Amino acid sequence: MDVVDVATGLRREATRVGERRLLVLAGGRERGYETLEVALDALDVPITRTTLVGPEDRLRCEQVPVSNAGQLLGATRDVVVVDAHESFRPNALGQVTGVVDGGGLLVALTPPLAEWPARRDGFDERLAVSPFTLEDVTGNFRERLVETLYAHPGIAIVDVDAGRVERDGLTQPAPRLPAAPIELPAERRFPAAAYDACYTADQAAALAGLEALAEPGTAAVLEADRGRGKSSAVGLAAGCFAANGEDVLVTAPSFGNAAEVFARAAALLETLEGRDRSDGASADRRLESDAGGRVRFLRPPDAVEEAAAAELVVVDEAAALPVSLLESLLVADRIAFATTIHGYEGAGRGFSVRFRDRLAESDHAVTELALAEPIRYAAGDPIETWAFHALALDARPAVEPVVTAATPDTATYRRLTPEALLADEHLLAETFGLLVLAHYRTEPDDLARLLDAPNLAVRALVHDGHVVSVALLAREGGLPPASRAMMYEGGRIRGNMLPDVLTSQLRDEAAGEPTGLRVMRIATHHAVRSRGLGSALLERIREEVADDVDWLGTGFGATPELLEFWRENGYATVHVSTTRNDASGEYSALMLNPTSEAGRDLHDRHARWFLRRFPAVASDSLADLEPDVARALLTSVDATPPCSLSDHEWRVVAGAAYGPGLLDVDPGPFCRLVVRYLVDAPGNLSDREERLLVLRVLQGRPWSAVADELEYPSAGQCMRALGEALCPLVDRYGSEAALEVRDRFR
Repeated sequence: MDVVDVATGLRREATRVGERRLLVLAGGRERGYETLEVALDALDVPITRTTLVGPEDRLRCEQVPVSNAGQLLGATRDVVVVDAHESFRPNALGQVTGVVDGGGLLVALTPPLAEWPARRDGFDERLAVSPFTLEDVTGNFRERLVETLYAHPGIAIVDVDAGRVERDGLTQPAPRLPAAPIELPAERRFPAAAYDACYTADQAAALAGLEALAEPGTAAVLEADRGRGKSSAVGLAAGCFAANGEDVLVTAPSFGNAAEVFARAAALLETLEGRDRSDGASADRRLESDAGGRVRFLRPPDAVEEAAAAELVVVDEAAALPVSLLESLLVADRIAFATTIHGYEGAGRGFSVRFRDRLAESDHAVTELALAEPIRYAAGDPIETWAFHALALDARPAVEPVVTAATPDTATYRRLTPEALLADEHLLAETFGLLVLAHYRTEPDDLARLLDAPNLAVRALVHDGHVVSVALLAREGGLPPASRAMMYEGGRIRGNMLPDVLTSQLRDEAAGEPTGLRVMRIATHHAVRSRGLGSALLERIREEVADDVDWLGTGFGATPELLEFWRENGYATVHVSTTRNDASGEYSALMLNPTSEAGRDLHDRHARWFLRRFPAVASDSLADLEPDVARALLTSVDATPPCSLSDHEWRVVAGAAYGPGLLDVDPGPFCRLVVRYLVDAPGNLSDREERLLVLRVLQGRPWSAVADELEYPSAGQCMRALGEALCPLVDRYGSEAALEVRDRFR
C-alpha cells in the first residue's frame, strides 16, 4: 500500500458515510510536499475545493497563512492541508478541522512524529518570554497530540521519508441511515421559504422554536457544538423578523463571528423579495427589507447602548462574551443567544454555568433550544471526536457530586506540573475545564501554553482527587536594564503584561525590575462557590512564593464584585485602563499585592500616581465609567491620598456644602476631597450619595443627567443632595477655615 492507496481509500470511505478522515504525512518538509502532490493528483477534488494553510503558496490552490486560519471559519472545503513544520498553532488546527466537509480530508504535514515534540518552531518562540529562552520551552503538548494521532480511529499516518504506511485510517463503518426529512410545522409564524432553507430537520426544529421571539418579554437560548448550523438558524429567524418590518440588532465578538447570520438573512430576504443582496450584508453590516425592517451589526459595547431600543437583539457566539456584558444586554425586550458549546476561540462556559442563572432570574420567558445533528458531516464523525480530545475542547470540571463536600479545610494544595497533567487525563480535563470556565476566551493555544510555556505555573486545591479551585500564574518582571529600556522606548516584551503597562503607559522604567507572579486566571468549581476556596488558594500561593518574588498581581475587566474579591485577598488597585475592551465592554483594572520591599516600593509609587491622576481621567477618558466601578476602584487602593486644600479652597468647598457656594466655580478641590473620602472612609454615606459624588464631582456629568440616573425629582433637588453629601466630608476632613464657614451657615 502506498500514499495514493491510503488517500483514495480514506476519501472513498469518508464519502460513503459522510464523515471526514485525517491523513498525516510525517517526515521532511520537501518530501512531505512531494508526497502530498502525488496524493492530491489521485483524488477527485476540484482545486477550488482545496485549501493550503501554511507559510508559502506551494500548491495550485487557495493558500491561507496559519495566522489567518480563523478567516476560514464558516467556509467548507473538501481538502484542507495544514503545514505544521514552521509554526504549529493549536487554534489553527481546530479552526481548519471545522472547515472540512463530510467526505473530505484533513491533511497534516508534520515533522517525523517521533522527533516532533523535541523540535521548536515559530509558535514555541512565542512561548519563550523573557527572561526564558527557546530552550526552556517543552514539547508536552505535541507529545500528547502525537499520542492521540495513534490512538484515534479515522487517522492515517504515512512516514514520507521511509515511504511506509503506519496506519491506513480506515474504520469500516456501517452504512448510514438516511437523514430525517424536513417538515413544515403545522402552525407557524415564519414563511415556508425559511424552513425550505434549513439544512437539517434539527435546524428546522430550532427555527420553529425561535418563532417564540415574536412575543414580547421573551428570550431564546440556542446551544450547539460547532458545525451544527446555529448561526444559520438565527440568521434565518433574523431575516424573517426583518421581512416583517422589525429592527433586528445583531452583536458578536466580531462581525466575522456573525457573518453567517447576515449571509443567511440576506439569502432569505433575496428569496422572499426577489432582489440581489449579495454585496450589502458584509459590506455595510446592515440589511434592509422592503417592509422597512433591518438587520444591523454593532460591537458588543455599542449594542448594550441600543439594546433597549431594538425590537429584537441577537447575540451570536454568546459564550465568547463576558457574563457582565451579557447581563447588560438583558435590557432588551426580546433577545436570542446563540452559543457554541465547544468553541475553537474559547468555550466560555461562564455562559452555561453563570449567565444561565441570571437569565432565569430575569423577566424573560426563556425558550431552550439545542442542535445536535452536524451539517457538514455525519454524526459520530471520528475526526470531530479526535479534535475535541486533542485540543481539550470537551474538557469539563469534575461532576458536581464528587466535589460538593469541598471546603478550604478538606482541600489539599497542589502544584500541578505539566508532567502531572500529562500523566492523568482526568486531572488535565478538570484543570483545563475550570480554566475555560474562568475566562470567556480560553482557547486551544492556552492548552499548549499550559503544558509548554516556561513562565506559567498551575496551582490548585484538590478535594478527594478532584480539582475544586485552580489558578494559572505567569512569571513577569525580573527584566535586565536593556529590556526595560527597550520597553520604555516603545518596544514590547511578550508575557510581561503588568510591567509593560507600568513601563510603557505610565512611564516607570524601573517597573520591570522586580519579579512577580500575575494571576492570569482563577476559577472555583460552580458547585462550591462562596465557600472561600478561591481565597484559600490565593493565600496558599502567597505562602509558597512570598520569598521568591516581589509581588503578586492581576489584571481583569473591572466590576465591583471582582474588585471586592481581590481587595479582600490583599490586592490593591494601581491602574485602570482608559479605553474599554472591545469584546467585554469593560475597563481593565491592574492590582498588586507586594511580597517584598521592592514590591512595596513599586506598589506605593503607582498607588500614589493613580490617585493623583484619577480625578483628571474620571472627567475625561473615564467619563462613562460606571459609578459603582469607580467607587470600588478607589476603595481598593491601599494608600492615603493627600487632602491638601488651601484655606481658600476649603472655604469654597464648605460654602457649597453649608452655604450658597457652587461646585462649578472650582471643581478641583471637590475632586481631591471626594477621592480622599472614597479611599479612606467609604460607606459613611449612602450608595446613592456616593454615586452622586462620582457622577457629578469626579466625572462632571450634567446636573440633569445625574438627576435622571439617580432618580432625583429635579436638577435642583440633585444639587441640594450634593450639598448634603458634602457636609460629612467637610466635618471629617475640613481645616479650621472650613469649619468656620460651616459654623457660620449652620
